[in-house]
Amino acid sequence: MKKIITLLVLALQLPVAFSATFYVAPNGSDASNGSIDKPFATVQKAQSVANPGDLVYLRGGTYRLQPNQIAKQERQWAYVTYLDKSGAEGKPIKYWAYPNEKPVFDLSAIKPEGLRVTVFYVSGSWIHLKGFEVVGTQVTIKTHTQSECFENQGSNNIYEQLSMHDGMAIGFYLLNGSNNLILNCDAYRNWDYYSETGRGGNTDGFGCHPRKGAVNNIFRGCRSWFNSDDGYDVINSAESVTFDHCWAMYNGLGTDFKSLGDGNGFKAGGFARRPANEIPNPVPRHTIQFCLAVGNKASGFYANHHINGDNWYNNTAYKNSINFNMLNRLLDDPGADVPGYSQKMRNNLGYKSRSELQNLDRAKSDVANNYFDLNLEASDADFESLNEALLTGPRQANGNLPDVDFMKLRPGSKFIDKGVDIGFPFKGKAPDLGCFEFGGSYTY
Repeated sequence: MKKIITLLVLALQLPVAFSATFYVAPNGSDASNGSIDKPFATVQKAQSVANPGDLVYLRGGTYRLQPNQIAKQERQWAYVTYLDKSGAEGKPIKYWAYPNEKPVFDLSAIKPEGLRVTVFYVSGSWIHLKGFEVVGTQVTIKTHTQSECFENQGSNNIYEQLSMHDGMAIGFYLLNGSNNLILNCDAYRNWDYYSETGRGGNTDGFGCHPRKGAVNNIFRGCRSWFNSDDGYDVINSAESVTFDHCWAMYNGLGTDFKSLGDGNGFKAGGFARRPANEIPNPVPRHTIQFCLAVGNKASGFYANHHINGDNWYNNTAYKNSINFNMLNRLLDDPGADVPGYSQKMRNNLGYKSRSELQNLDRAKSDVANNYFDLNLEASDADFESLNEALLTGPRQANGNLPDVDFMKLRPGSKFIDKGVDIGFPFKGKAPDLGCFEFGGSYTY
């Protein structure tokens, strides 16, 4: 008994690790203590005191960032916020919007001459960013360049309910790191009208170009519209990337529908004209599933001269110049484009394109139960709604994509139960074609 009491006394004397909560606000000061009554002014200051498991709340309002708040300049880069401190497994460092408030980071005053701007550079791991906006990110270089709202180099990070819009930068950009989840984020109305030709040919909504070994990166529930180049771009990726339940609309176009950059919804692969000795081995195979592409300037779903096939499952394309374009190239001849080979396509649906399908070698691909296989021609009567304005409406309260009727199948549609079971939940006798299962909820 005495021994037990002694052990209990010793246990009570051990230090207990509690997570801390800090606050950042537009009217805060980095000389404050970061409490709710005396918040910091910058995320950079909050990082300096945060430890694994801590929560940093970003209060609502507009953070009008100034040049003297640039955290780091290195080579050609200006990193406005530099997040290099990691959390730990089960104890991420969280930078979250305060409940029911909307923080907005305005970068319109950050114009460093001759430097590329990255608003949030994340080299740390086990970090969770949630619920805020980045607007007005600038480009100040006239030659080939880019800026980014978010750049990821770390692993096990979550980017959730972030909105990157009305700037000149790529919304989200990943170059390295594994097991990152980009969840329910929006990138829209981003156009670099300053550099090169002014057509914004390098401003994608989301760019993901992982290096060798950077695996298991997933985009889920994201939207990308009216970005001057592509909606989602994975050119020069050394590892596979997954797009799940993501939407792409009107990319490559201005809000006046002026023609700008490339304009693909999902650009899934490719290595440009790099020679065979510079191509990763094995060549990654990307997965695009339950995604929606509408009104993009070029292709809705595009293999982009890839040197392998991709997995295309239950996608819906509407009114893109080309709905599905599976163009590949040969490994040993960088200039030789060929119809797509090794492509795996199941349960895809398209409607109202000038060209529904291009550049697919069916004999060299694994293709079944798509609308173009089944000789089924769509009509307006197949769908509950074709009102495109629904696609850019508010998200659900939990951050999920809006639950709208656009291109959901009507009762009696010829596309119900025409798919094949590939392991996803479905209603009825068989899966339906497209990204919206009749009678099911659009959950992910």
